[in-house]
Amino acid sequence: MNQPELLDFVRGPGLQIAAAVFVLGMVYRMLHLIMLGRKKNLAAPRGSEWGPGLRTIWHRSLISISTTPRGHFILITGYVFHLGFLITLLFLSQHIDLFRSALGLGWPALPPGLITIAAILTIAAMVALLVHRYTDPVKRLISDYQDYLTWVLTFLPLLTGIMLKQGIVLGYQQMLIVHITTVELLLIAIPFTKLAHMFSTFSARWYNGAISGFKGIKV
Repeated sequence: MNQPELLDFVRGPGLQIAAAVFVLGMVYRMLHLIMLGRKKNLAAPRGSEWGPGLRTIWHRSLISISTTPRGHFILITGYVFHLGFLITLLFLSQHIDLFRSALGLGWPALPPGLITIAAILTIAAMVALLVHRYTDPVKRLISDYQDYLTWVLTFLPLLTGIMLKQGIVLGYQQMLIVHITTVELLLIAIPFTKLAHMFSTFSARWYNGAISGFKGIKV
């Protein structure tokens, strides 16, 4: 398969397969969680669930003065990473063209310079979080291969995207093939790794708060 044929494959059938695996995998993952259900709590409720559940979502999404400096670092860096990744994904003009062709939906793009800044800040935040994970004794102890694998799979699309945009290494077509391939690997991996938390983070936070509320614990 020559280079033009490989590019046509990764932009066509390859991307379609990766998207199908992502969608079907996430549907299965969410249905599995729903079907697990909750065991009926036979104890008498001492409080409501919804209020504490919603407060837990809110509190765990904010910086608190009671949070340690290490906690502030993780929270702020995490926000920089997630927001930067979303900005790069959703507001780059080429990405919007892809969404428009696939979903029929489009929106205004941000200036290329802002996208570049967002991508660089995202990469810097990811590197900082990786260094923190490796140097913090507790984080390093509880980390497994999947934590580092998902980091690599998330990092590569950002890195190759900047390399493609800036014309660093390889030709344009070759770099485009590499970039799209890293995106497809990320899509395929999401439903089967810890990256699936993007769809379950807030429900998990609500659930933890709801349990405390049911027991009458103030949150």
